[in-house]
Amino acid sequence: MTTILVVEDDRSLNKGIALTLAQDGVTIRQVYDVAGAEMLLKAEKVDLVLLDINLPDGSGLDLCEQIRRESRIPIIFLTANDLEIDIVTGLELGADDYITKPFSLMVLRARVMAVLRRLEPQEREKLIYGDLELDFERLEFHRRGQALALSRTECKLLRTLVHHPGQILTREQLMDQVWSGEAEFVDENALTVTIKRLRAKLEDEPSAPEYIKTVYGLGYVWAAEGGGSR
Repeated sequence: MTTILVVEDDRSLNKGIALTLAQDGVTIRQVYDVAGAEMLLKAEKVDLVLLDINLPDGSGLDLCEQIRRESRIPIIFLTANDLEIDIVTGLELGADDYITKPFSLMVLRARVMAVLRRLEPQEREKLIYGDLELDFERLEFHRRGQALALSRTECKLLRTLVHHPGQILTREQLMDQVWSGEAEFVDENALTVTIKRLRAKLEDEPSAPEYIKTVYGLGYVWAAEGGGSR
């Protein structure tokens, strides 16, 4: 469950924002001044704050500075102050975004969702095939517990194959993916050489490959079973 705090003294706009952002998995808390925001932040866990700058009992800038002394909660300013110095000040105080009024509620929603997506933990792309462990996020590859050193080109080719398991990829498709934008200037033999080097590092018997198989006259296929991540 994600909790968004809307700190906006214009009650009509506050309601419109709440209605726009309301959806399954999102709780909206609405307050209309600095005091209300301070009370709610002490009482509840909040995942994002939408903060007006000009509030009836104080400045959103001061509240932002206060929040930043204690937390890294994302803050998006909503304000009619559209001077460059105001925007720079807001961002320097630690705001994650700054939206000037008037604004489209749908644009606001898109920008809020973009900030929330950045908070989501990224799943590591670590795949297991028998005695192979392929971690494309960290660019770490192991075979039987021993580290494999892959070149940038070998890594791109392996990733392309792994992401299309059981699918025959033509030489042209692989060339385009691995040498994107440069394929027409690359010697066609480069793919053959890279495949050979990968097999030498991944396979028990490179001449009778288990993982990267040749489909004569068509291309290559990643034929390994498994691939469960962890």
